[in-house]
Amino acid sequence: MKTTDKKKSASLNILIVDDEANIRKTLSYCLAAEGHSVVAVSNTADAGREAGTRSFDVAFVDLRISEENGLDLIPVLLSKSSWTKIVIITAYASIKSAVEAMQRGAADYIAKPFTPDQVRLLTRRIGRIRELETEIAALREDLQRLGPEERLQSRNAGMQRVIETARKAARSEAIVLLKGESGTGKSVFARAIHRWSARSAKPMAVVACPAVPAELLESELFGHVKGAFTGAVRDYPGRIAACEGGTFFLDEIGDMSSSVQSKLLRFIQDKEYERIGDATPRKADVRIIAATNADLDKRVAEGRFREDLFYRLNVISLTLPPLRIRTEDIMPLAMDFLAYLGRANHKPILGFTEEAEQIFTSYPWPGNVRELRNAIERAVILGGGEWIGKNDLPDSIVPYVGSPAIGDPVSLSAIEELHIRKVMAGTSSLQEAADILGIDQATLWRRRKTYGI
Repeated sequence: MKTTDKKKSASLNILIVDDEANIRKTLSYCLAAEGHSVVAVSNTADAGREAGTRSFDVAFVDLRISEENGLDLIPVLLSKSSWTKIVIITAYASIKSAVEAMQRGAADYIAKPFTPDQVRLLTRRIGRIRELETEIAALREDLQRLGPEERLQSRNAGMQRVIETARKAARSEAIVLLKGESGTGKSVFARAIHRWSARSAKPMAVVACPAVPAELLESELFGHVKGAFTGAVRDYPGRIAACEGGTFFLDEIGDMSSSVQSKLLRFIQDKEYERIGDATPRKADVRIIAATNADLDKRVAEGRFREDLFYRLNVISLTLPPLRIRTEDIMPLAMDFLAYLGRANHKPILGFTEEAEQIFTSYPWPGNVRELRNAIERAVILGGGEWIGKNDLPDSIVPYVGSPAIGDPVSLSAIEELHIRKVMAGTSSLQEAADILGIDQATLWRRRKTYGI
């Protein structure tokens, strides 16, 4: 009986492993007609090679492939892509073989002869499972950062234009380069572009370049094989493979080392890359979004950033205005943060005093929206009244004579935080601030995260 379910799942990358040509042809035709990308092979060796060059969402594997046992292929495929859903197909159906297949990691089991409707229903169900897995991963990440800044609203005309341009860019496949000071919301924009795009049902991977040591960044992006270097105790697919079909966001790309820049350029041009320790070229279909708080034009002129990579990235460029020049957004954001953080901390705070509002609108906010949120979160947690006043705000944003100074009875961290804030307020890039402070960018990046700058 034919199914009446006409809903199709998202496009999947599917591998078929069967030694019968008619089965391969029939399955390939049926799945391709559903809009899926299909690769069909007749033996386990070819299956392993294909899985080594690209990621598959689903693999249909025959239980008996000539003289080979299809169950032995399950761990091989899962070692290449742990998220692959493996369906065992066989004419020798039995409870014992079904149980063994599941124990080895198979997701489902289908007996020959099967109909096209059975294949379509099974594939749509697996496609929905993959979508749900992606949604759950995204929700878990959202729980760690959920807040009003995710809504992307603004009263500032310049910011409104950036938001509208981002919506238009999201509908394309073009690379987007987000520019702006630290804390202006570049990662928020990247996630919004992914949500607004046709790739929203697929994963989004995020790599903050300054947070990963330069010698490990290549592995984080492209992956490695077991034994490729000291500490590589198992195969690692890399973040690019993990977001197949989705979006790959590179935060603070201006801090990427030149060796990784060249490999990223090749990937952007050819959609190919190699894992460390493996010379086999692999392909991936991902959309690139990059962000930087550095002046990339200046870095190109200084020879610190590849000119060809810059032009590849600079297809659609969006510059996010700092909070200090969109002062009309400060108090609406502050009130949203206060309402959200008050509920999160079970504190019924009514609002800000007039003095606190004046401080907010006059302070230059070198850490932008991130600093504003952290200042309010501190005030909510430490404040004891129904209104947030001057005394509830961090000393670093309150203009009073008694600010911490060298020799005062305060902690070293308080002096360090104040000094970093003042230096960053007077500089235009993370590199410039790091040079003045005499530390590297990775260290400054971690300090900013610690102090909420």
